[in-house]
Amino acid sequence: MPSLSIKTKFLIAAAVVIVIAIIGIVYEYAEQRALMRLHAAAATGGDPRRGEAMFIQYGCGSCHALENVREATGSVGPPLDGIAGRVIIGGHLANTPENMERWIRDPQHVSPGTAMPDLEVGEADAREITAFLYTRAK
Repeated sequence: MPSLSIKTKFLIAAAVVIVIAIIGIVYEYAEQRALMRLHAAAATGGDPRRGEAMFIQYGCGSCHALENVREATGSVGPPLDGIAGRVIIGGHLANTPENMERWIRDPQHVSPGTAMPDLEVGEADAREITAFLYTRAK
């Protein structure tokens, strides 16, 4: 069996390093996502995974865009990427879990005439959606 050339050995070594780097990046990303879900659940008392399903079920993505949520391509309301890091929500509310839930449940009461419709979201579902949105930091 012929021995490999130095160039071939270098390419193999480079490929191995690249694969290891990619595995590390994927692992780091997964770990960050898990930590964000834990933090969001602790801050809101909700379940971010169920919240994503509720976000889709209530049709939030028909008005709001959100990366990596296929059903969220709307352009009526603001994009929701980074919402967890915003200071203000709904035009004038401090961004707290309680205010986010309040805004989701009764936007017309919070800001009469707002384009955001009252979707009759229940308390538990609003908590879950809030938990999901609190995983959306940039």
